[in-house]
Amino acid sequence: MSTVTRLFTSESVCAGHPDKICDAISDAILDAALAQDPLSRAGLETVAGANKIALFGEIKTTADLNYEKIVRDKVQQLGYTVPAWGFSQDSQFSNDIHQQSPEIAIGVDADGAGDQGMMFGYACDETPELLPLPIALAHALVKRIDAARESGELAWLRPDGKSQVTIRYEDDKPVAVEKLVIAVAHDEATTAEQVRGDILQSVVKPVLESYDFAIPERENITINGTGIWHIPGPESDAGLTGRKIVVDTYGGYARVGGGAFSGKDPSKVDRSGAYA
Repeated sequence: MSTVTRLFTSESVCAGHPDKICDAISDAILDAALAQDPLSRAGLETVAGANKIALFGEIKTTADLNYEKIVRDKVQQLGYTVPAWGFSQDSQFSNDIHQQSPEIAIGVDADGAGDQGMMFGYACDETPELLPLPIALAHALVKRIDAARESGELAWLRPDGKSQVTIRYEDDKPVAVEKLVIAVAHDEATTAEQVRGDILQSVVKPVLESYDFAIPERENITINGTGIWHIPGPESDAGLTGRKIVVDTYGGYARVGGGAFSGKDPSKVDRSGAYA
């Protein structure tokens, strides 16, 4: 009987990716509200663009929130501390969050959920995380990139990046890492050769070894394939809460309901139903 071979690809993004900046800000506000008022209800959206951060959405809470401080602290924590990048903790800020609709509040108070939704769960034995290998490896790579930047191990890194992993399956079993694509923002003094060498040695090698997979052939590894990348974040690419639902779930390997997670309290079944 012949072996059935297929390829599957998933991607992930660094914590400083524009969309994940927005997810993190929305969740930071929600966390602050829940810390003071566990019954807070919220649906919070963040938009980040060139030198601008804007909040939208609705909230019902007794918490006393300093929205601007929460936002600026989170942006700084994510590594955006240089105004010359076109986005930083000093960027313009606006807040258009309003009170939750009484009609939604009535439904939540009575039934525990304010809306319908579709949610899917999935688990498999390909990894210790019980996630499909492509998305697990993609996550591990960007987490390692973030850690190398935050620790100063790769001090030339800037807070934005992506990974893409293609796994070869034979008879539905993952057998090899077929291709890798990684993109990272970096300072002006670092050459493309150094970016490639450092990422291979400090990111790709330890991550793949931890999953017991060999590094692909050189021609199957692309690192910063479009060349230099000096300007990270929303100056280069606007961000929005909830645009990375496939990254947040199973990397396309299993169904998703379509609803995002970030900025939503547990009464939003998009989040609590998927987590359950």
